[in-house]
Amino acid sequence: MSDTAIRVHGSCWSRTLPDRPKGVSARRGFCCFLRRSTVSWVGLHCTAFPVSRQQSCIVGRNIHGKAATRALFTGIVEEMGTVASVGPVDDGFEMTINASVALDGVKLGDSIAVNGTCLTVTRFDQSSFSVGLAPETLRRTSLGEVTPGFYVNLERSLQPTSRMGGHFVQGHVDGTGTIVSLNKEGDSLWVKVRTSVDVLRYIVPKGYIAVDGTSLTIVDVFDDELAFSFMLVAYTQQKIVIPLKAVGSKVNLEVDIVGKYVERLLAGYSTTTGEIGQS
Repeated sequence: MSDTAIRVHGSCWSRTLPDRPKGVSARRGFCCFLRRSTVSWVGLHCTAFPVSRQQSCIVGRNIHGKAATRALFTGIVEEMGTVASVGPVDDGFEMTINASVALDGVKLGDSIAVNGTCLTVTRFDQSSFSVGLAPETLRRTSLGEVTPGFYVNLERSLQPTSRMGGHFVQGHVDGTGTIVSLNKEGDSLWVKVRTSVDVLRYIVPKGYIAVDGTSLTIVDVFDDELAFSFMLVAYTQQKIVIPLKAVGSKVNLEVDIVGKYVERLLAGYSTTTGEIGQS
């Protein structure tokens, strides 16, 4: 199996770990969160680094501290990019991705969904762009497991003239899921994903969900297994990263925002106490 395939499947392989501060674990594949006085230190693949760079779509501000513009996506992946580098920089944590379509018309501060996670462009050139990753992004998404060579889904933010081919996707990942089965049926691929009860409560048969930023229609929900399934046709399989992953791999999940609004409206809101209650 090639290095690229191994990385895509999320497996471990032998490599030299980067230098790390004393006391930081040498284990791979997880994020280490340490606190040193009032400064957050986040380690990815066992490298600790100070975090000050933030990205707009998760925390509401861009890397310069100014109020961020809000982005919206459709869940129609424009291309698969390749992670060129990922790791600590002077004032935070940065990922650089090789791309082509996603670079068309790109500007500093633009929002691009990377595996369904809305991130802000901090640097770019003719063949790649860089984004900053905040601690919240690493905690909530699967991007903490990404290494050079990984393929990632890319989608630029929606414009007023864009066609709505999928559904409204904010790029605010609700949680992660784990692929539990990949089964072929003709040229189609059935995928089953297990997730948490907090995410599954918003998932309904024939409803929408964004999996690694891909707008998909849910086929079945298995409450007893905390899982759901969807099917990928042959064309879609060629355009997204999900078929490249193996059973046990993590995927980012964003549920349809409509369900959250409906839940809150049905619960009612007490203006006197400021607490959600029964109407």
